[in-house]
Amino acid sequence: MTGPHQDQPLVTAGTDLDDAAVAVVLTHGRGASAESIVQQLGREIHRDGVALLAPQAARSTWYPNSFLAPVERNEPGRSSGLQAVENAVETAVDAGVPHERVLLVGFSQGGCLSSEFVARTPRRYGGLAVLSGGLIGETVDPDDYLAVEGDLDGTPVFLGCSDVDPHIPEERVHATAEILDDLGGDVTTRIYEGMGHGVNADELDHLDGLVADLL
Repeated sequence: MTGPHQDQPLVTAGTDLDDAAVAVVLTHGRGASAESIVQQLGREIHRDGVALLAPQAARSTWYPNSFLAPVERNEPGRSSGLQAVENAVETAVDAGVPHERVLLVGFSQGGCLSSEFVARTPRRYGGLAVLSGGLIGETVDPDDYLAVEGDLDGTPVFLGCSDVDPHIPEERVHATAEILDDLGGDVTTRIYEGMGHGVNADELDHLDGLVADLL
């Protein structure tokens, strides 16, 4: 497809993709950039043998409204963003890294896109980490996702969020976790008291473990 994000660069870092055993697709949040998530989050979890790939949103915003808005109000950004995530995953696969060694990590808007992509295209991935995010839409209907062919086949899934995040209701995190579990994911959910909208050391430790398990 073509869309607002399809002419944006894919930032790469870490081990050269042709030599990598593992790929981590990092999807940034609103107002950030592919470069910033690589520098701030990617460097925290990088190890030898790991390629980092980060798609860039046009004007640093994947979609204009809250992820809780009706889906049509966030088009075409939402669909274009999902395509950008898919393109990054397929770049890794085309270079020889199998889906089973591709870890998807997203923060905020990027976490919403990453969870939505995995739920809409379920298969065994190396892992999914949703940091302060959840499935997109005014409501989420499990039947919309469970009707999709395929399953996550034990893919490790981590969801981390504050109980008072100003953008992400705790209820949506739990609803997302339930759907990903129903799709066959091995889901871990951690709700942090009073954290706000950010990433903490416990989440970074969990991410580091996900990467280590793939090497």
